[in-house]
Amino acid sequence: MGARKRLRAEKIKEQKNNMAFAKLNNSPYSPRKMRLVADLVRGVEVNKALNILQHDPKVASTSLEKLLRSAIANWELKNEGKSIEEETLYVKEIQVTPAPMLKRIQPAPQGRAHRIRKRSNHVTIVVDGKDAE
Repeated sequence: MGARKRLRAEKIKEQKNNMAFAKLNNSPYSPRKMRLVADLVRGVEVNKALNILQHDPKVASTSLEKLLRSAIANWELKNEGKSIEEETLYVKEIQVTPAPMLKRIQPAPQGRAHRIRKRSNHVTIVVDGKDAE
């Protein structure tokens, strides 16, 4: 490996050391409903995001709150010497992508059948820390 490539790799590794992520696969809510909640907390400081998710009436907010708590715990494991109070954690990135659909059939009038698509999603949340200065 060349010197520039190694230095670049070390720089990327140092940047990734300060962030942590958590992933939720096959969440039973539709991606459209989950994105409505995800948009509320994108780019927001972690404590404020937890407060928003706790008081949001949507059902998807409970699973997002659990996922955010998991990402915070992952950050704490990765950065043992640091505390959350010293570094202001924020939700750097949150992605909601569609998962495979379950296709079901519902009876319709005159012998027909209507297809029902039960949608699900995958959610990835990235938590990053900024130094409090």
